[in-house]
Amino acid sequence: MTQMSFFGPSGDEPKPSNDEVVRLRILVVVKTAPIPSATYGATVCVAGVSVDFDRPGWVRLFPIAFPAQSSGFAKDDLVEVDATPSRRDSRRESWRPRMGSLRVAERGLDWRTKRRWLEPYVDDDVTMCSLQRAAADLADAASLALVRPRRVTGFKVERHGGWTPGQQANVTAHTAEPDLFGTVDITPLPAPRFTGKYHYLCRDSSCSGHRQETLDEDFVAMQRGLVDVRDQTAAARLTREFRDRLCAPERDIGFYVGNQVARRQSFSVGAVHWFRR
Repeated sequence: MTQMSFFGPSGDEPKPSNDEVVRLRILVVVKTAPIPSATYGATVCVAGVSVDFDRPGWVRLFPIAFPAQSSGFAKDDLVEVDATPSRRDSRRESWRPRMGSLRVAERGLDWRTKRRWLEPYVDDDVTMCSLQRAAADLADAASLALVRPRRVTGFKVERHGGWTPGQQANVTAHTAEPDLFGTVDITPLPAPRFTGKYHYLCRDSSCSGHRQETLDEDFVAMQRGLVDVRDQTAAARLTREFRDRLCAPERDIGFYVGNQVARRQSFSVGAVHWFRR
């Protein structure tokens, strides 16, 4: 196992070209809601920052099986895991974890500790508009960032349209697998009831607005407690939590954002970050 130099916050260094195993130490800041997987039934994606002073950088871990592998740690935990650069995903931040090696080094870091690790990534020159421009022009552009919106203008909750054909194919493939010993859960992963989309202006002077879906696991987890609540009331409760509370006007907030591997200019919100004033 080797130690390597991560790309720094400026993102100048490319993903390593070899497949040697690296021990990563990561402050977890994003856990996405589960999506169907033909192999695991469901997977989540995790994002965070390296906590090695001489190896800073954003890290994306995928795939992580849900719930078997993802239930042992949470956002704000410090984790260690062996991983190799993902060859199925060319984005420089993407790593394939060896989940049997994952351990929680510290649970629930306090805001002072988190601020020490995250301050190098807070740069108002890194706007959502600049990230999209770079993604259009550069093959190796940053695909993860923490951006500070100038103003959140809305949060739209809508009925989920169901899994895409590709996702549904994964559900079908997983549930069709024979389980001779009864050791594999082949229960189909249900699609969320709602989607939520943030509307906001970033700090780019020419910004005309962004509309980005939230992939936060907390958004889907909250829906599981609203199964007996009618749509209008459930949508109102989700709006109160993810717009009115998390993005209250008196809060100084940031969005953890990441793009899609197949559509590099298309970014989503992974989680909301609160800055301490």
